[in-house]
Amino acid sequence: MTLIQDCLDALLHPSARYDALTRARHRAFMGPRLLGSLVAFAAFPVYLAVRGAPTALEVLAFAWLVVPILLSYFLSRTGRYEDAHMLSSIALAGLVMMIAIATGGIGSFAAVWLALIPLEAALSASRRVIGFASALAVSCVLALIAMSYFDALPLLDSGATAHSVLMASGIASATLYAAGIAFGAEAVARTGTSLLSVEENRYRLLARNMSDVISRHRRNGAVQFISPAAEVLLGVPVSELQDHGLFDRVHVADRPAYLTALAAAALGNDAQSVEFRLRREVARGPQGDARHPADFIWVEMRCRPLEPACAATIADELEVVAVMRDITERKHQEHALDLARAAAERADAARTRFLATVSHELRTPLNAIIGFSEMMVQEDALLLDAPRRKEYAQLINDSGQHLLSVVNSILDMSKMETGNFEIVPEPFAPREVLLNSSSLLALKARDNGIELVTRVPEDLPQITGDPRAFRQIVLNLVSNAIKFTERGGQVTVSARVEGSRMMLCVMDNGVGIAQDDLKRIGDPFFQAGKTYQRRHEGTGLGLSIVKSLVALHRGEIDVQSEIDEGTTVTVMLPLTFVSGAGVAKVDVPSDNIATLTPSPRPGKQDQSHRVKKSA
Repeated sequence: MTLIQDCLDALLHPSARYDALTRARHRAFMGPRLLGSLVAFAAFPVYLAVRGAPTALEVLAFAWLVVPILLSYFLSRTGRYEDAHMLSSIALAGLVMMIAIATGGIGSFAAVWLALIPLEAALSASRRVIGFASALAVSCVLALIAMSYFDALPLLDSGATAHSVLMASGIASATLYAAGIAFGAEAVARTGTSLLSVEENRYRLLARNMSDVISRHRRNGAVQFISPAAEVLLGVPVSELQDHGLFDRVHVADRPAYLTALAAAALGNDAQSVEFRLRREVARGPQGDARHPADFIWVEMRCRPLEPACAATIADELEVVAVMRDITERKHQEHALDLARAAAERADAARTRFLATVSHELRTPLNAIIGFSEMMVQEDALLLDAPRRKEYAQLINDSGQHLLSVVNSILDMSKMETGNFEIVPEPFAPREVLLNSSSLLALKARDNGIELVTRVPEDLPQITGDPRAFRQIVLNLVSNAIKFTERGGQVTVSARVEGSRMMLCVMDNGVGIAQDDLKRIGDPFFQAGKTYQRRHEGTGLGLSIVKSLVALHRGEIDVQSEIDEGTTVTVMLPLTFVSGAGVAKVDVPSDNIATLTPSPRPGKQDQSHRVKKSA
């Protein structure tokens, strides 16, 4: 049997070699015809030995048996299965009509073979072929009846016994041929069933082992089928996702996009793609209590309309097949990229702001130094006297000191941001540092017409920290308060102990800080107010340095401000320096700032704002 199948496979058209069902049908067509023709030709010598010299009809009948071989050759060369069946019906009908006309017409033993013509055509599984074969068989029957009715058939001289033998032979041969057709149909059906089972197992294997989730939906989102991969993705049985179970797990904000994509695909549009969030079942404890709060994962769903040949519903109930994939990790990466992009934009803005601020702060004292030094070089031409030269020298010295202060501030800020600013803790008396710093700034306050008040108790205890850093904190805060207080204003410096912390408070009744600017207080190179509104010079590093130094001491800063009412900055430092904080990189993001709105003062609008930065 295997040898016969191999021989038939070698004769098949190339289009039928790679489709198992088509290959089985071509075998069922070619096998019986080739085998029947070869058996008939092999039996022809035996027939001659028994029968003797054949008649012309018998020779023509045996010659006609070469037609099935030609039909098999036609199919093997063209692969046109339906056309081969139609030609086979014509050939069989022609052979039967030729024998029936010569042996009695409709009463001939060969007439029964006309019933096998549509039966043989049924193997084609084509309504067109079956209809053609049935019409052909009926036409042949009607032709034989008409010929018998009009006595157009030749007269036979055979007796009743011979007629009975021929009739029995015709019925027996027709039965055997019908049995062969039945076996061929069974073989084709068995092959089709086997292929269907193989395909189902293949798709079932793919559905069970794919990490992507395959689902079938109605246009309203109801799930008709969902693959077992959903259990791994969402942590719930597939039965809970049927109908609207999957829709109930879609994030409320994403449900419109989810339903829109399914509806668009069901209307026959191109393949749709949508990203949405799905609620994943949380892990549960032994008593069924949730171990973790519910979380959502991001999935990407690609959907397209189900082919009409595969859809089992009516036309107004079109369905959609979808593939879902977990993209949570990709979303996290996109979020990280967005954060990195925002950080880069902020860094670029800070760089631009730094260049603008520093260039202005460096150019001003440098212009003074260059200008007054050139004037001193030309003192003979300008007739400068000693007091004027002394004044110019003092201006040059002041500009150089300002320039040195700017450079030192930039270097200190750079060290703090890179973690190279070293804290050297030691016990010191904060009262002496406060009084000394206030004395240094008293002249500046007096020149600006500002009253500088220092209230430090004599019993203020020693603290452990870096006295240089503490002095810089005090100088920056008091200097800022003096700078942004109008003439006739007051700046108050006070200190007290609360629990294990020392509270340093610098309060002024100056211009105050706006709400939008208050959120960014302490950012490097940031200055409150718009550039064209500023009336004071500065790099914007003062409060940034203070924030970093306080952070290195593990302290906190509390800033309260009200427009046109003043600002109060409170620094809370531990009395004892925390071990291990000697060298640290300062990283206090500005988005950790909480803005509070205190109760407005009587008679004033609610313009007060409060910001607290934890180090």
